[in-house]
Amino acid sequence: MQIDLVLEVLVLVIGFYMAWNIGANDVSNAMGTSVGSGALTLRKAVIIAAVLEFSGAFFVGGNVSETMQRGLIHPDMFRTEPMVLILGMSAALLGTGVWLQIASYFGWPVSTTHAIVGAILGFGGLIGGVDAIQWGETSAIAISWVVTPLISAMISYVVFFILQRNILYAMNPIEATKKFIPLLSFIVFSIFTLSLIFNGLQNLNLNLSFSQALGIALAIGVAASGISYLFTRRVPLPNVENRPPSRYTPQTVVSLEKAIKHLQRVYVVSFDGTHDKVGGLLRDVRELSNQMRKETHFADRTSDYHSVEKMFVYLQIVTACFVAFAHGSNDVANAIGPVAAVLDTIKNGYISDVAIVPPWLLAFGGAGIVVGLATWGWRVIETIGKKITELTPTRGFCAEFGAATTILVASKLGMPVSTTHCLVGAILGVGLARGMRALNLNVIRDIVLSWVITLPASAGMTILIYYGLREIFIR
Repeated sequence: MQIDLVLEVLVLVIGFYMAWNIGANDVSNAMGTSVGSGALTLRKAVIIAAVLEFSGAFFVGGNVSETMQRGLIHPDMFRTEPMVLILGMSAALLGTGVWLQIASYFGWPVSTTHAIVGAILGFGGLIGGVDAIQWGETSAIAISWVVTPLISAMISYVVFFILQRNILYAMNPIEATKKFIPLLSFIVFSIFTLSLIFNGLQNLNLNLSFSQALGIALAIGVAASGISYLFTRRVPLPNVENRPPSRYTPQTVVSLEKAIKHLQRVYVVSFDGTHDKVGGLLRDVRELSNQMRKETHFADRTSDYHSVEKMFVYLQIVTACFVAFAHGSNDVANAIGPVAAVLDTIKNGYISDVAIVPPWLLAFGGAGIVVGLATWGWRVIETIGKKITELTPTRGFCAEFGAATTILVASKLGMPVSTTHCLVGAILGVGLARGMRALNLNVIRDIVLSWVITLPASAGMTILIYYGLREIFIR
């Protein structure tokens, strides 16, 4: 009995440590876009994430937790030795937590899901060989790691392309924004509400049919659309009567300014005839740039874009909540799934087919995630929010919407996808919509390398820790 108590305390401590590292690394991914775009300060991001992450973990987290318990390795392989499964799951949590802390220290946005799945598979393969692994479920998860970032990138790319075409490149961006924001509000709130209440609030025993959930979601979407319409009406329209129509957008002027900078570099290092030719080109491009500035009313139009971004700040805050809730609903399983399996095995003395995840354990994992974000999250927030590509509220909204939609759908299917992969993919999608030059390829390379290293690193640490625990508890 005494050893059982020691094991219960140990796995709870390790589980909280794992949840802390999820908050330090993965939740930072969720809030990084909002902080990087300036929509939220770090303090406000932590407060919002605390509420929404906890809510997502508590209300929807049970779906994926069941997959993490029983969906990766065959529990039958450990029926005669339940202590092996207890120590193996504990080692997987601790090994993953150590690797995540290392990654967070260096600001690498690695995949927590990737890490814990690799750790469990490493332990299962060590003890039971290849037959211990459920290859069907594992293959589906591995495929999702490739497919989900592509899906989130595609959603973000399409949404940002639509915003570019209909708002940012419009002759009157503010007027176009006032027309689009009510529609975007309707879509965001409808999807978020439907994801929350349809088979999501099982801990409150609120079982609604799809038609009932859809009706409530649409009603809330309409209400949100109406509120956003009233809000945007208060934003004054610019005086465009004195602006003659132009064939060019302010982006043309920005591109010419970049061309001038490149020509200046060539002008400085060139000599003789080349120096004179480049000087002539430089004068011509400057004259063209000044002409474009007058024709496009560049100063006035730039002011319009500032107003557009201000309006999108509020919508991005909503999508930040969307991402935080989605993350809590999916990634709490990385810490709580193995903990639930261990506690159930200790309590019953044998390995059961299904371990019920109690609400208090979901709340326990949610609390650990929030503490991790508040204490160490700033390191990864800086990488996500500022180093991959330049983010503004419009770009951040598109990235968060694409990632959160992908994650919530996966949570409903019980699929432990990588929040990191989804969000980085979404940011890449927004960056690609602006062209390859908008991306920091060196940072992207480092992130991808950290993803590749994550699986063997967490698996290797798990194996070492397992042998250490075995020496202590099994002699």
